[in-house]
Formats: sequence, C-alpha cells, structure tokens
Amino acid sequence: MITNGYCTLAELKASLRITDDIDDTLLELCVESASRDIDGACERVFYQDADATRVYVPTDSFLVETDDIVSITSIKTAPEGNGFTQTWSATDYQEEPLNGQAGGLVSPTTRLRAIGSLVFPVFELGNANAQEATVQVVGTFGWSAVPTAIKQATIILAQRHFKRYDSPLGIAGFSDLGAVTVRSVDPDVRALIAPFKKVRMA
Repeated sequence: MITNGYCTLAELKASLRITDDIDDTLLELCVESASRDIDGACERVFYQDADATRVYVPTDSFLVETDDIVSITSIKTAPEGNGFTQTWSATDYQEEPLNGQAGGLVSPTTRLRAIGSLVFPVFELGNANAQEATVQVVGTFGWSAVPTAIKQATIILAQRHFKRYDSPLGIAGFSDLGAVTVRSVDPDVRALIAPFKKVRMA
C-alpha cells in the first residue's frame, strides 16, 4: 500500500519490466520513500491535504506567504492577536502567483495579498504579539495534480532505491577499471525537480 506516492506501483513495475508480484511490497516501499525524498528536496509536498487549517505570520500588512494551496475555504485574521475573529471575503484578497502560473509552470497559490479594506495584522517588535501567527487559512493544501516531471523523477529514484538491494555496499558492479560505485545524486532527478524547489532568500 503506497501512501501519497507520486507514481503508481504499476508504473514503477513497467519501467523495470517486472511482470510478477514477488517484490511488490519492496517496490511500494521504494515508491513511497522516493516520494518523501522529493518532498524533502523540494521543501513542499505534491499530494493534497483537504479540509486542513493552517496559520501564518504575515510578511507585512499586505502580503502573507503560505504553503501550496489548491483551494481556499476561509481566511480569518487575529486583529488583536487573541483569536481569529475577523473573516475575509473573496474580494478582500488576491491569490498569487497570478493566473496560477509561475516560471512558465502551473503553480498552486503560494501568496495572499490584501487588496480590499482589510490588512494582515502585524505587530511591532517589542510588542507581546510580535511574530505571532495572525492569519488562518482553511482549505485544501498541496497540488491539484502531481506534475509530470515529479512523477518521472519519482520513477527514476524509486528504480534506484530498488536496485540498491543488489548493491548494499554501494557497489553497482565491476568493469575493466574496477568497481563501479553508485552515484550519490542522480543528475536526471536533480534536473527534473529543480523547477519545483522552493527558493530561499538569504
């Protein structure tokens, strides 16, 4: 049983040209572990977390950065810092990136911008409520669908995990030049996931 995997057991087996079910349990483990490796490398998840409630600290009075959002049920803020008592309407905020596009790729919402009469509560340093999470978002988080590149990267990485059972000491085989070792990072996986990695500002 694969939980929140980015490819199916059938897809991995097809890529490995496996037609029996002897190793299905190990293959499922490889899919799930490869999927979590990609989550960690990208610092985001590509599965959906529905009906979830999350809170955020605004960047400023007009902008808050969020986790990936598929759809929003409600937004509330804590103007006094002691409870989410202010409910926002759909006309009070703008979802970004605009048009669900970022860098030429389909993207979920990752920022909310205040565009109406309301602003995100931000307290000055030294205030007891400084750096408090004053924005509450209820909705579905993650991605609406697993991007093709992420699925491909998962298949390649899951193949690698499965093949490692044949090279437990890191030796993939031998050639005329000696032992052939397993590379620590697959360049194809790195290239496939690169556009989806969160950018961290120094």
